[in-house]
Amino acid sequence: MDLQYLKKLIRMVEQSGIDELELDEEGTKIRIARNQRSPGPPLQAAPVIVQPSPAQPSQADGAAGGAKPAPKEPEKKYHEVKSPIVGTFYRAPAPDADPYIEVGGVIQRGSVLCIIEAMKLMNEIESDVGGRVVKILVENAQPVEYNQTLFLIEPM
Repeated sequence: MDLQYLKKLIRMVEQSGIDELELDEEGTKIRIARNQRSPGPPLQAAPVIVQPSPAQPSQADGAAGGAKPAPKEPEKKYHEVKSPIVGTFYRAPAPDADPYIEVGGVIQRGSVLCIIEAMKLMNEIESDVGGRVVKILVENAQPVEYNQTLFLIEPM
C-alpha cells in the first residue's frame, strides 16, 4: 500500500461530508472513519478534580494581586509540550488503565505522555525533555488542535 495514496484518501474523507470510507483493493482492506465521540466523558471526572486542586492552594497562599504574576513567570521557564496533530487527547492507553503521567511526576526524554487519536489512529506523544510535569493543560477525551500546549514540564 502506497503511503501517499493513503494520505490522499484521508484528505478526501476530511474534506468531504462523508463519515466513513471503506475500500478493499487487492486483498488489502482500508477503513477510514471520522472521529466520533465515544463514551469518554466519565473519564473526565478524575482529571477535572485533580487539576484544579493544586491551583487552589497556590491561589490561597498568595494575595490576589500577587497570584497573577507568579504563574506568568514560571510558564516562561517551563518547557511546553505541544500537540503535533489535530485529534482527541487521551491520558491513558485504555479507558480502564492508569494515566501515563500525573502532575508532579518525573519523566525522562522519550517518555510517553499521552495518546492523540486522529482518524482512528493512536499516536503516542513523547516528551522531548526530561523533567517534572508541572501542569496538564488538557482534559481527558477532549479535542486538541495542532500546536496546542498539552503539558508544562520543568526541565531537570
